[in-house]
Amino acid sequence: MHKTGFLLDMDGVVYRGKSMIPGADAFISKLRANGVPFRFLTNNSQRTRRDVALKLCRMGIHAEETDVFTCAMATARFLAAQKPGGTAFVIGENGLGMALHHNGYSVVDDQADYVVVGEGRTLTFEMIERGVRLVEKGARLIATNLDATCPTDEGIRPGCGAIVAMIERATGVKAFSVGKPSGVMMRMAQRELGLRSEDTTMVGDTMYTDILGGVEMGYRTVLVLSGHTTMADLAKYAYRPDVIVNSVSDLDDQFILGESHAAA
Repeated sequence: MHKTGFLLDMDGVVYRGKSMIPGADAFISKLRANGVPFRFLTNNSQRTRRDVALKLCRMGIHAEETDVFTCAMATARFLAAQKPGGTAFVIGENGLGMALHHNGYSVVDDQADYVVVGEGRTLTFEMIERGVRLVEKGARLIATNLDATCPTDEGIRPGCGAIVAMIERATGVKAFSVGKPSGVMMRMAQRELGLRSEDTTMVGDTMYTDILGGVEMGYRTVLVLSGHTTMADLAKYAYRPDVIVNSVSDLDDQFILGESHAAA
């Protein structure tokens, strides 16, 4: 039997807002105890992987920096492969700039190879304006993800998809997105774990990112109802997850160890 592994969405799967979802800590401990490889996969480009790991630890979920895979990391690695040592004008926060620097990119205000857009609360209209002008001059437009909204404790706020839409509409240029459901990010994380597609399980709470990406990649997919998707929402989609559970705490040992993979 081949080893199996998990790609785990975060918000709605292991925590909601600032609170851990009950049983998520035991689920992660079970993966570790059984040597099951996994990565926390997030479409949030604001924090570095170290910051994300600390947030999980403070909630009571043991996490190492290397357990975390962000769309900022995926974007930076993708650009480094496309054009090594390139330049980027960044609309986003610390996690995105750090990931680009780590992968040999310089962050600039003009003559940029790419305009890279993430989410965040620090952007100004002047940044959008500069991004539009750089794209008009030939910079390629990259989005870390196309999520229209970000959940917060107070409600939703505009996400990366909403921010990049302003530049798309103004320039007529469509952004290339690296985050979920893009296979670019998901395959990078899968390769980091050394897994085959058929031995990879994607666990998420969102049909149009986590589950869609997993279905397109040929992964086993698990929809948890601990986020914002309800059973009634499933009727809207032409694709379905392999398994639906209330939360990760409902996944039994047999499923975690991959023994039920053929039947899933």
